[in-house]
Amino acid sequence: MSGVNKVIIVGRLGANPELKTVSSGQTVARLSVATSESWAGKDGQKQERTEWHRIVVWGKLAELCGKYLSKGRQIYLEGKLQTRSWEDDSGQKRYATEIVANKIQFLGGNQEQDGSGMSGRDYVDRHDEFGPEPTFDDSEEIPF
Repeated sequence: MSGVNKVIIVGRLGANPELKTVSSGQTVARLSVATSESWAGKDGQKQERTEWHRIVVWGKLAELCGKYLSKGRQIYLEGKLQTRSWEDDSGQKRYATEIVANKIQFLGGNQEQDGSGMSGRDYVDRHDEFGPEPTFDDSEEIPF
């Protein structure tokens, strides 16, 4: 029986997307997305916690994120957790766990308000519109 590796996030971008082109010519975008939760503590005071998520987006979906997303924009995304490793300059093995997004919906605003040409209901889905997700070559570090 195979497992399930699915992540769903609704949050806000902490910075503009960073776009790069890897040696294969494929575009990759890195997003930093914050999710927050709040609750009342035992003393009745409001408590809040923010988590920051590292998001990686490939191909045409990455290009669209670079074109239409900016710091503060709220998004819905679906993807999977993936951990990659590399050796740093001192030879130590490093690890990073990221969400590899395969579906992103741009939330909030519309074309009249933000000028992006995309409404809050528009979304892109790698599987439906852009074919299968490319394979990740562990020998090639994401250039961030």
